[in-house]
Amino acid sequence: MNQTLKKVKDLTADVCVTICLPTHRTKPDNQKDGVLLKQLIKEVEERISQELDKREVWAIMEKINEVVDEIDHNYNQEGLVIFANNDFSTFERLPIKIEARTVVDKTFATRDLVRAMHLESSYYILTLSRSEARMIEAHNDKVIKELSTPFPVENDSFYTTSSGEAANAQRQTNLVQEFFNRVDKLVNEVVKSHPLPVFIVSESSSYSEYLQVADNKEIFIGNANKNVDHKKPHHIVEMVWSDVQAIVKERIEKRKQELKTAVGTGKFKSDITDIWFSILNGKGQTLFVEKGFYQPAKWDGEKLEVLELSQAAVPGVVDDIIDEMIEINLRYGGDTVFLNKEELENFQGLALVTRY
Repeated sequence: MNQTLKKVKDLTADVCVTICLPTHRTKPDNQKDGVLLKQLIKEVEERISQELDKREVWAIMEKINEVVDEIDHNYNQEGLVIFANNDFSTFERLPIKIEARTVVDKTFATRDLVRAMHLESSYYILTLSRSEARMIEAHNDKVIKELSTPFPVENDSFYTTSSGEAANAQRQTNLVQEFFNRVDKLVNEVVKSHPLPVFIVSESSSYSEYLQVADNKEIFIGNANKNVDHKKPHHIVEMVWSDVQAIVKERIEKRKQELKTAVGTGKFKSDITDIWFSILNGKGQTLFVEKGFYQPAKWDGEKLEVLELSQAAVPGVVDDIIDEMIEINLRYGGDTVFLNKEELENFQGLALVTRY
């Protein structure tokens, strides 16, 4: 997901098409996903046919069809996003519910990717013992996948049960630490390629020893003192979800407190035009967005005109100015927090904490 965002966030073209749709993990519901996708592709073709000549339409539709041929709906998650222009196309499955929509602009619409990446109920579970380490990617109480590379890792080199070695307590400790150090390097490789927080499931003694050799303790959000060797991934997720849920709630409260603090010091914007210009000038720090809040607009380089949702598909209109804000703020090193409607009720669904 992180690699896809890196590919698409800075790509520009006269026409960049983004297709977003909710999908389903299991039959028979996932058999309907292909039908909805065809409907959205038809909508895209009709939209770009109003703006482009037939040759340009054909080039983009060919790219869309190329990537659609790669999609097996048996592997769907909660959402699917397709990106395509005249010489590029790719897709990404998302572990979050998204709205069905098509976006035609000069850049790709990446807000759903960003939301999936920054949604703090997506996480890894590292199961750790002195003999084995596994990693599971989860979203809420559901398994996304158990990593098959570079995990699982078995301690076949750094652990011994021979009576002679076991009698040497220091030697035994050193061997375990070497194994944990190897595991930690692999954990950091995984997190670097797809950043998510890590929850550790391990008996307390192993957890303590692992933290002694861990290079980046900031990625760990908590631990459960349990032995889950040989348990299925979905059983492990079920066992730890309540713990993770409490941590997620605490983190969201901290992010909300950032907004309250900014309001108290005057380092915030709540008017959509003020927010837009602040972000354009690199003054944005954290953008708070109501989940599901979309806003079509016109931008002529000087003036921002907010429009009705029904005008999103009109030629010359930015389908979703919020998506543009998220992308630009990201380029300046800012981040985005998505909250429920009631949590941003006093801000009409949008607020920005500024750098100064």
